[in-house]
Amino acid sequence: MRPRIAICDDYERAALAGADWSTIRERAEVVVFEQPFGSAERAIAALRDFDAVCLMRERTPFPASVIDALPKLQFVVFTGERNLAVDHEAAARRGIPVSFTPGGPSKASTAELTWALILAAMKRIVPADGGTRRGHWRGDAEGRDYALPANLEGERLGLVGLGHIGARVARIGQAFGMDVVAWSRNLDDARATEVGVRRVTKEELFETSAAVSLHLVLSDRTRGIVGAEDLARMRPDAVIVNTSRSGLMSEAVLIDALAAGRPGWAALDVYDVEPIAAGHPLLGLPNVTISPHLGYVNTQVFAAFHRGIVEALAAWLDGAPIRVVNAR
Repeated sequence: MRPRIAICDDYERAALAGADWSTIRERAEVVVFEQPFGSAERAIAALRDFDAVCLMRERTPFPASVIDALPKLQFVVFTGERNLAVDHEAAARRGIPVSFTPGGPSKASTAELTWALILAAMKRIVPADGGTRRGHWRGDAEGRDYALPANLEGERLGLVGLGHIGARVARIGQAFGMDVVAWSRNLDDARATEVGVRRVTKEELFETSAAVSLHLVLSDRTRGIVGAEDLARMRPDAVIVNTSRSGLMSEAVLIDALAAGRPGWAALDVYDVEPIAAGHPLLGLPNVTISPHLGYVNTQVFAAFHRGIVEALAAWLDGAPIRVVNAR
């Protein structure tokens, strides 16, 4: 009997078009799931009879409880180089290799989306667009006034985290003529100087920046690193941007802070539960710019992802898995 391969969470319907699957389909049955499962129980029910599972980033959580409930599972491959939603050890205990795929220009993509959100928020693009379409030349879609757009040149951009993506965001900010500062627990002057920014305290960053952008890996150490006291320090005309992970900042804390007027705006690409529910409070706030976790989503990145999946599946079918992250 031919192996069965599941492609999960292909929201964009891009998986089969993004690579040549002909050699895989000659050797295995390939089934695509285009919608989110929505729960562990539904994921288990859908994937119970599959030998291999292909995961798009962290869209489907794959903890031990899911892995152990899939009796036929022999191989897992995820897109990108890191996936905190897969329990690598649980898979290893069952002898299931877990492989990653090269990510293409995903860091550039996330930095670009960060700037799309900063500009959309500071220039009030979303309310202006909605208002203009409804005949409100100087109001939002409901005819309400919104704060005047802000200038970038001469303003301060504060970066929480100065890794690969943070550094890219910094350089774009400098091109706009912004004063770029940064903070993280591990940031030192040498790294700040290398990027061409100034290291400041966390308090100064939140108090003085017109835009604050988060660029940290989510871990036990960074979860909730931006708290209510940080947001309360922000200027009433400032925007906070998160294209990293929702857990860096509590959604409930952010909603309360926006209601209190500090910061004045938020621009978000990541959420506690994805896809975000239709009735989520964030969706009803006029001072929030929303995108559906697009940071890594573009043609070039997906092409690299899907080629990598095909390579990994071919190697697994040959009995020699590649790029295994949980080898023992």
